[in-house]
Amino acid sequence: MTATAWGHGADWVVAAVPAMLGAEDDPAGFPADRHARVAELARRFPNLRLPRTGLVMESLVPAVIEQRVAGTEAFAGYRRLVHFFGERAPGPGEGLRLWVAPNPEVLVRIPSWDWLRLGIDPARSRAVVGAARVASSLERAARVPTAEADRRLRSLPGIGVWTSAEVRVRSHGDADAVSFGDYNVARDVGWALTGRDGVDDDGLAELLEPFRPHRYRVQRLVELAGLRRPRRGARMPRRTHLPV
Repeated sequence: MTATAWGHGADWVVAAVPAMLGAEDDPAGFPADRHARVAELARRFPNLRLPRTGLVMESLVPAVIEQRVAGTEAFAGYRRLVHFFGERAPGPGEGLRLWVAPNPEVLVRIPSWDWLRLGIDPARSRAVVGAARVASSLERAARVPTAEADRRLRSLPGIGVWTSAEVRVRSHGDADAVSFGDYNVARDVGWALTGRDGVDDDGLAELLEPFRPHRYRVQRLVELAGLRRPRRGARMPRRTHLPV
């Protein structure tokens, strides 16, 4: 493997590449044989490895922006945030039109009306700005065990169970960080493992308990296989009341 980086933090990034590609993930002890469907998926995707970035803010900001909205709205809001307030990537990144996300110092200076212009409502923007104000402390959470990282993340206003899990699975490679509270995860994983629609978070917790501390690994296998419950109702609508 060869990696090259440019700009501030280049040496750190190169050293972190193996972990970012999942080299430090250890699936040993994953009890896939406790459920026939999970065992089948584990055989289909034997090389699944969970990446660990070691970066908390870079995982937290897009996760907060994804709270309680449709994916298309969240992705559009984050893209606008990066394009309006980020900067061009160093080295060949500029020629490739790549962008670097804004740093915490920039995030705390974005006025409320600009957050609305990005399509990000006050509840989510306040959570981002609040986290950015303690960014240095949050980054130290990347070096503590996942349970302590979860506690620190959820001590912040606007950061709950779902957001903490979404962050930890990326920053820590947390194989047990289930996305409880997600609009689709409980029903999709429940359908994949039981054949029944309507499984809620409590039902998902019961289904995944035998796989602790690899519960997220089950969720990820279901996602990789594209297993989704049949969609019969309307999708979550994209909101149109925010100025963009």
